[in-house]
Amino acid sequence: MAKNMIIGQSGGPTAVINSSLAGAIEYGLQSDKISNIYGMINGIEGLMEENIISLSAMFRHLPHELNRLKHSPAMFLGSCRFKLSNKREEFERIFEVLEFYEIGYFIYIGGNDSMDTVKKLSDYAKSIGSDIRVVGIPKTIDNDLNGIDHSPGFGSAAKYIATCVREVAYDTSIYSIKSVHIIEAMGRNAGWLTASSVLARQDNMPAPHLVYLPEVPFSVEQFISDVKAKLEEYNSVIVVVSEGIRDKDGNYISAAQSTSADQFGHARLSGTGAYLKSLIEKEIGCKVRALEPSVLQRSAGHIAALTDVNEAFNLGSVAVRAAVDENKTGVFSTLRRTSNKPYCVEYDTEDVSVVANEEKKVPVEWITKEGNDVTDEMVTYLRPLIRGTVQTPFRSGLPDYVDIRHLDVRKQRYTD
Repeated sequence: MAKNMIIGQSGGPTAVINSSLAGAIEYGLQSDKISNIYGMINGIEGLMEENIISLSAMFRHLPHELNRLKHSPAMFLGSCRFKLSNKREEFERIFEVLEFYEIGYFIYIGGNDSMDTVKKLSDYAKSIGSDIRVVGIPKTIDNDLNGIDHSPGFGSAAKYIATCVREVAYDTSIYSIKSVHIIEAMGRNAGWLTASSVLARQDNMPAPHLVYLPEVPFSVEQFISDVKAKLEEYNSVIVVVSEGIRDKDGNYISAAQSTSADQFGHARLSGTGAYLKSLIEKEIGCKVRALEPSVLQRSAGHIAALTDVNEAFNLGSVAVRAAVDENKTGVFSTLRRTSNKPYCVEYDTEDVSVVANEEKKVPVEWITKEGNDVTDEMVTYLRPLIRGTVQTPFRSGLPDYVDIRHLDVRKQRYTD
């Protein structure tokens, strides 16, 4: 007997999270074991409010729209940062809604905290004897998920950061005056995205000249010394730092660090680049700018990596296949690299417990002993992930992304 499937997205956006959604929808539409596919607006929070739309009605007879979805950034279904507690009434409410919509398959796309939701719902389903299959699809630009070679969304964000560094390098090279540009990349505890900036070093382009990751202690004194040394060699020095760099005592390097925390207990970070800018102005006195790509690095669909788009799409399909055809629950779709030359991966599933609330950091051996650069091993790991150019559809000179006006509707309960 065919059952219904529901999909949600959670956490921060990426350039390819909708590609995973498209892969899941396409597989679901082709399965004779699925009657209808629903989408929860704003993740698990929207589910509890019954803010639900029919994805079957939207895409079943519009394959071109599904293709637009595949190439649109951010999150078509909206997001939330709601952390499930251990209150039984929350789980009872969720499963009340799932029962009303006759859901047999629950698919959730997200990062570490979202996979915690997958684990909790899967465990609860087992505890009450429910046969609902709960499966996760990974995503994050931070690349800090365990159990997977690299996370969907990371490759495109890495490509964006490396491109920004190259373009800043070209911009600043026109002047003969001494200058420093500090680019602050996202990465609270893991420096993968910051490390990816070194991919800008092509065709004898030395930038970035200095790279600082949060996996090793940051010394203000050594930083000033590093910058001075580079300024003796170059007129323009480009530095890339992770937002989460910290000193030997574990304190974040940020002039404007907030003492508040988000819903998951993570400290709110800001101002690392600005703080380092003030240090250089004081200690060196040259021209200096602090650049913060901020949210721009998350959803730059116009420069997404084709490798990233295709892998994200495939991981969406793998997740639905695991739930529907392999009767799996409490797992997430994953990929493993089997070769660098040629670059190849294989797809599978992994128990969600290995990724929920866990972080994969950059191996210390991939960071130079000076703590201001990365090794060739890191470059070998990174380079295949940014390959390929996406043929983004354009209209009136701008990217033509999928319509998201439905996200402006406060609540839309769908019933047949």
